[in-house]
Amino acid sequence: MARTKVLVIAEVEDPEKWEEGFRTHGKLFKSMTVKKPVDFGISGNRAAVCCKPDDLEKFMEVLDSPVTAEAMEFDGVKRETVQVFILDQEFKV
Repeated sequence: MARTKVLVIAEVEDPEKWEEGFRTHGKLFKSMTVKKPVDFGISGNRAAVCCKPDDLEKFMEVLDSPVTAEAMEFDGVKRETVQVFILDQEFKV
């Protein structure tokens, strides 16, 4: 099976500001063991990010760190709305 994916969904204050800030976080994602392109989408004031970390434990550790909290605050993420899904199952059609 392919590596586990992580989906993070949250409300943002300003979608354009969020995307502009989000695109500056390459080093942060690399520290989370993400080496492949990160998929994301925006619908209204909600943003969804999906990525494939090499090390899920390290990813979660960095996701819960003050550095990530600061990045989310800078981007206008409403931290209390953040939802994290570990996509570790697959349905073949």
